Amino acid sequence: MAHNPDNPLIVQGDHTVLLEVDNPLHDEARDGLARFAELEKSPEHIHTYRITPLSLWNAAAAGETVDAVVGSLERYSKYDLPGNVIADIHDYMSRYGRLKLVRQDGQLVLRSEDPILITQLLHNRRVALYVVRQLDPHTLLVRGEMRGHLKQALVQFGFPAEDLAGYVDGAPISVSLLETTRSDHPFGLRGYQREAVDMFWAGGQSHGGSGVVVLPCGAGKTIVGAGVIAEASCHTLILCFGTVAVHQWIHELLDKTSLDPDLVGEYTGDVKEVKPITVTTYQVMTYRPGRRKGAQARDGEVDLVDFPHLALFTGHDWGLIVYDEVHLLPAPVFRMTAEIQARRRLGLTATLVREDGREGDVFSLIGPKKYDVPWKTLEKQGWIATADCWEIRAALPQEKRLEYALTEDQRERYHVAAVNPAKLEVLRRLVSMHRDDNVLVIGQYLEQLGVVAAMLDAPLITGKTSIRERERLYDAFRRGEVRLLVVSKVANFALDLPEANVAIQISGTFGSRQEEAQRLGRILRPKSDGGLAHFYSVVTRETLDQDYSANRQLFLTEQGYRYTILDATQLLSHAPENR
Repeated sequence: MAHNPDNPLIVQGDHTVLLEVDNPLHDEARDGLARFAELEKSPEHIHTYRITPLSLWNAAAAGETVDAVVGSLERYSKYDLPGNVIADIHDYMSRYGRLKLVRQDGQLVLRSEDPILITQLLHNRRVALYVVRQLDPHTLLVRGEMRGHLKQALVQFGFPAEDLAGYVDGAPISVSLLETTRSDHPFGLRGYQREAVDMFWAGGQSHGGSGVVVLPCGAGKTIVGAGVIAEASCHTLILCFGTVAVHQWIHELLDKTSLDPDLVGEYTGDVKEVKPITVTTYQVMTYRPGRRKGAQARDGEVDLVDFPHLALFTGHDWGLIVYDEVHLLPAPVFRMTAEIQARRRLGLTATLVREDGREGDVFSLIGPKKYDVPWKTLEKQGWIATADCWEIRAALPQEKRLEYALTEDQRERYHVAAVNPAKLEVLRRLVSMHRDDNVLVIGQYLEQLGVVAAMLDAPLITGKTSIRERERLYDAFRRGEVRLLVVSKVANFALDLPEANVAIQISGTFGSRQEEAQRLGRILRPKSDGGLAHFYSVVTRETLDQDYSANRQLFLTEQGYRYTILDATQLLSHAPENR
């Protein structure tokens, strides 16, 4: 391939890919890269991606070919591709599917056309734990009850299995999508929602039925879930984040499907109904009697018997389990999921990014990525709002600079920077600029949020706010009776406020990329007037707050969003009072 210095990519032998931001071909190249590479750094001018085995396996599982991946790199690269990178793309993508889990005479077997690979597996200590015996040079009889654990071991071995062993159907139930909702609105799946359902379901065949659908917040992941439930027409367990999300799921299912209310149950802290369609929370499923409130369970520390509600997974004849916000899946639920691989499993998320690095477990236990669409693509089609992103940097006051400098613990240092009192005047100005908009102020620290709510004379919603009061305030916001809400991280997930068009983030969970995506998602519902959404992140300059902010922005940068950096003094001295 001839050198083309006008192209935007430099592909390097260490599997990193450098992308020029200001190049005219940037957007095309970025959309291509997003299918098979992960964004690692995104400073102003050059973004760094990395091609990893997992990113290539997800690409292969989603139908990408080696020729398409290599062709995309060649099309946009300034220089010839390093030979080792081309070889590794061929190698890793070819590994997906070289091992197949199938049923043979009612038993679970692992097959490969490569007998040497089968021999390697027999000599791998971790994989051998799940092998009963070798049946022939191409086939291993494996422990059927350890199907998920085996798949995890094979991912770690570097050869992910394509699971074609099929599923139990579960107890049947009649479900269909309505053409007119119960609230009397025309209804039908959008094109991309129909594609997502079809890619996951795959006609009910064994190569479908497990995997993850990745769609932006506001793009209707719940509707995709309803579409899959209609295809499966079986008893279904839905797990989501928080009781508010449970109520939203139930509302959507009863509004847009043929399900009778008697068939849909809520399994939460207050209500314990097990119905053909049961909606529960991760918090309930991981509840441990007698455990200190707020303590986190870690995989490997405890036996699953310590979690009494996990029996819900196996105590009913489910044919489908839906994991909403799958990037938040807690360790005990991972472990339980390893035991129920014969049930169809749908993961829904806005981002596959996990801050604990367990993307490989999502891949092996829930399934590979089945469908993904760039956020900017849906924005151009009008399905999500166009968003204007800003990072506003405020200085730390002199007395706080000394406190920050003398604080050694990283978490405490971040706290000092995150609750910077100089952010309050910035916040006051932003709220004044958007006095005619519907504004969410979002933060991490309750004492900071309490000060903000008092300053702005606005309602405050935290984890301590009762479900009844939260839903009352959300409804008032939807009706326009309340135009400004101050919310803690409880607003990160499954919060349906289509009217919100401004989000102001004043503190967050360290460098969490998925939290940034979720918070932007709060304002991405299409606006009735076609107007812009505005996302502001107020950070403290030259501190961990600014460093973490750069990391938080990675995923959204990969999706095509650009942050305008503005100094707080510029905003305070020049910004108009209303936008």
